[in-house]
Amino acid sequence: MTNPTFGETIVKTAAAWGAVASMALCVAVLIASEFMPVSLLTPIARDLGMSEGEAGQAISISGLFAVLTSLFIAGFTRKIDRKFVLSSFSLMLIVSGLVVSFAPNYTALMVGRALLGVAIGGFWSMSTAVVMRLLPESAVPEGLAMLNAGNAIAATISAPLGSFLGDYIGWRGAFFFVVPLALIALIGQWTNMPSLPPRNRRATGNVFRLLARRQVALGMTAILLLFMGQFALFTYLRPFLESAAGFSVSGLSLVLLLMGLAGVAGTWCISRLLVTRLYSIVIAIPLVMAAIALTLIAVGSIKLPVAALLIAWGFFGTAAPVGWGTWLSRVLHDDAEAGGGLQVAVIQFAITIGAAAGGLLFDWAGWWSSFAFAAALLLGSSVAAWAASFEWEHSK
Repeated sequence: MTNPTFGETIVKTAAAWGAVASMALCVAVLIASEFMPVSLLTPIARDLGMSEGEAGQAISISGLFAVLTSLFIAGFTRKIDRKFVLSSFSLMLIVSGLVVSFAPNYTALMVGRALLGVAIGGFWSMSTAVVMRLLPESAVPEGLAMLNAGNAIAATISAPLGSFLGDYIGWRGAFFFVVPLALIALIGQWTNMPSLPPRNRRATGNVFRLLARRQVALGMTAILLLFMGQFALFTYLRPFLESAAGFSVSGLSLVLLLMGLAGVAGTWCISRLLVTRLYSIVIAIPLVMAAIALTLIAVGSIKLPVAALLIAWGFFGTAAPVGWGTWLSRVLHDDAEAGGGLQVAVIQFAITIGAAAGGLLFDWAGWWSSFAFAAALLLGSSVAAWAASFEWEHSK
């Protein structure tokens, strides 16, 4: 009698949770690395001799490669042990951090950020399926919550941490700071995660097939416009705070930190309402964010109202993905894995286009044009969410 492979059984509890914890750390480092340029655009642009809009493409390029990877990685790795695949992405994260930290020019910076995009897209695309194999069914939600906690913490601290580290050890030192953390995550995965041989299953097919469902198409449109609008503005907060509002480095670091803390509070508060008010929340959040963007244009040179508005932006903006994650679990509960892959691709594509378009407008007409563009996109997201709500009620 042969022993079952790990694909057919569950590993011992301690090892399983150790593996999940190492994955959560890797997720936190991935997200922190992705968004750290938000607070470092000015010194990066100054050091490498480029405009701040060009420096903002460091976020765009990682998003682009994350999209491409999330769509195609399953087919390329279908015969490879998942432990090896995830460890390869963690190693790629380390290499990316080193390349960016020592980048002598714009091209090297973009290469390092492209490697980061591949690591983000690949790791996120496989993380849910791997957790489902590491843990018994009853513990899977807790395991996924651990991954999302790493995501939320990184999203909260990446911008203020980048600003703080950049002020004391330079932007290169800030990016190098993530390398040892990524190395710890890689070692944790390699030592705690058992072999995960690929299962003998056919691929689920093209994830875009889900868009044939009207409800899915409307929801994904709302998600696309939401993240495009959010990052058309959020990517260029530092140059706005320094040039228009006149904040010092320590002042903008404090504002970014308060935005992150407000995001944690907003996520906790709004998640309590999603059970009964899902659609009203995903409609209202981008509407409020659009109003904030337009108000920032009106009061952009006055510090106190700017700080208050950005804290409100953090409260609502960080909570928005929680609402759409809940939507996904309800609308695509029968095909959640494919839906999750599509959602990752849509979000990363939106970040890419939003940051790129915002950068072009920022260089062409000034910060206010990026903010106005963000407001228009967010209004569109609210309209699409309303249409999805109408379709849901009609189908019922």
